[in-house]
Amino acid sequence: MRIGYDGKRAVNNMTGLGNYSRLVIEGIAEEFPGDTLLLYTPGQSDNPRLEKIMSFPNIEFRYPAPQGLKGSLWRTYGITNHLRADKVDIFHGLSNELPLNISSSGVPSVVTMHDVIYRRLPECYKRIDRMIYDFKYGRSCRNADHIIAVSQRTKDDVVELYGVDPDKVTVVYQGCDPQFRIQWSAEELRALKKRLDLPERYILQVGTIEKRKNLEVTVRALSNISPDMNLVVVGKDNNGYKQYIERLAARNGVTSRIKFIEGLPFKDLPGVNQAAEIVVYPSRYEGFGIPILEALESSRPVIAATGSCLEEAGGSDSLYIDPENPVEMVQAVHSILSDPAAARMMGEAGKEYARKFHGEAMAAKIMEVYENTIENFKSKILPNKNC
Repeated sequence: MRIGYDGKRAVNNMTGLGNYSRLVIEGIAEEFPGDTLLLYTPGQSDNPRLEKIMSFPNIEFRYPAPQGLKGSLWRTYGITNHLRADKVDIFHGLSNELPLNISSSGVPSVVTMHDVIYRRLPECYKRIDRMIYDFKYGRSCRNADHIIAVSQRTKDDVVELYGVDPDKVTVVYQGCDPQFRIQWSAEELRALKKRLDLPERYILQVGTIEKRKNLEVTVRALSNISPDMNLVVVGKDNNGYKQYIERLAARNGVTSRIKFIEGLPFKDLPGVNQAAEIVVYPSRYEGFGIPILEALESSRPVIAATGSCLEEAGGSDSLYIDPENPVEMVQAVHSILSDPAAARMMGEAGKEYARKFHGEAMAAKIMEVYENTIENFKSKILPNKNC
């Protein structure tokens, strides 16, 4: 099989959609070495996260022709000419979108939908961004021959908001980088803490510092949590929201107990997880919640929020709170810190639960989607000989 991928995020993005794209590509390349994977990307990159992808002999890169469309225009309209020339059997848009002319390409297509948060929490997006996302992603859902949703919550949202037939959407849970499964030694964790100047005891929250991610509920709770427990925040500031968090921390008297880390090397993130006593992810809305899965693979107890899909990511052994209620956060933290044996059991059960998200399972399920989509596509364009 010759499989085409929208490779822009895999090549250029360090986190989020880039991580998902790389995991899918790496998983398919490894589990199905007889297939050829073609990555269509507007340009080259020195992204260090591409090292593994570059090692596979069955992965090839495709770029815009010297003469013709470039950049986003090529990605939106020009890729389809390459798909036909490359005799691609199926094309997969890995990050919510497909070329706008994919329907006329003669190539069956699959799109992965990660979320429709721009519809659920419109106040978190600029109006122009909402309009662009709604147009491009909605059209991709309608044009795709099949849709992969990264959670049941996302599937339900796509079906409701874009009027898609539920049978056209398959839930395929995403995994996280296998690095998180590797246990660091006590010596390695001590060295990491010293190098990054991490506090001795801390709660960890990973994610962009923005209103939706809801760092504020953790900061509000911190003043009512044991004073020797600190908070480490890994993520970049979004539009100055960090200033609000810093003012909130000052009002609650916890400024000295919070350490912000921006630009943390990915290789250090598993260790930062494993050195934490608890990982919290009280986001108001997500399509899946990769930081939860990373914490589970790190054998950490997890506290997440109700209201979207985080229960799917965290499983029944994690704790869940109302994202607007800091008292519930305090109670959840206390319940873990006061019972070390239960905390260990949470970590063990979480790591076992995370096995269902391993890359091999994801790759097998996605390949099944490809095969069914190709078969259904052919049945639509070929006449039924029995008629």
